Amino acid sequence: MGQMIEFPRSDGALTSAYLAEAGPDRPGVVLIQEWWGLNEQIKSTADRLAAAGFNTLTPDLFRGRLAADADEASHLMAGLDFKDAVQQDIDGAVRWLARSSTAVGVMGFCMGGALTIASAVHVPGLSAAVCFYGMPPLDVADPALISIPFQGHFATLDDWCTPEAVENLALRMRTAGRTPDIHHYPAQHAFFNEARPEVFDAESAELAWQRAIGFLRQHLSGR
Repeated sequence: MGQMIEFPRSDGALTSAYLAEAGPDRPGVVLIQEWWGLNEQIKSTADRLAAAGFNTLTPDLFRGRLAADADEASHLMAGLDFKDAVQQDIDGAVRWLARSSTAVGVMGFCMGGALTIASAVHVPGLSAAVCFYGMPPLDVADPALISIPFQGHFATLDDWCTPEAVENLALRMRTAGRTPDIHHYPAQHAFFNEARPEVFDAESAELAWQRAIGFLRQHLSGR
């Protein structure tokens, strides 16, 4: 089990975060929450990453607020300054982990997936990025500018990150000479979230997890 800590943002202000430690001399992962906030489900995902060998830091981007339903979650996400979250909170989290980690990656879900792409474009010091069903607007981050190893997990029944949108993301990256590792699953948006039985798909979630862990191990620890 992890613990709540505070770390300095890039501007020096403090941000609360959930820290799940794997141990010394291990790679690090900045885990980015869904639009529900820093809840128990995302904390358990951080614990799983730590058990797999990654020191994991999950910034509390909503400053302690949690959403109980989709309307509230949408309101919280709409109020988040994506640029500030990327350039201050996430950048600071990468710097904090880099003090003791052999390499640092980023992984996020839904809103966190969109922020993962934005971080892969704008945050220095990252060695890999894993995105689950999230995309930012092009004016926030153009995926063609991602230069680090990138893996994406998307659902074919997703009406937000549609298959057409995913293909456009992959095409932009390939046209720019990138080689994204994109996977598609016969599932709905948020299929990884076991706390949402109406969309959770155990088979797709497990396959995506194994692929993500293998990718992170390859690019963060060379194994």
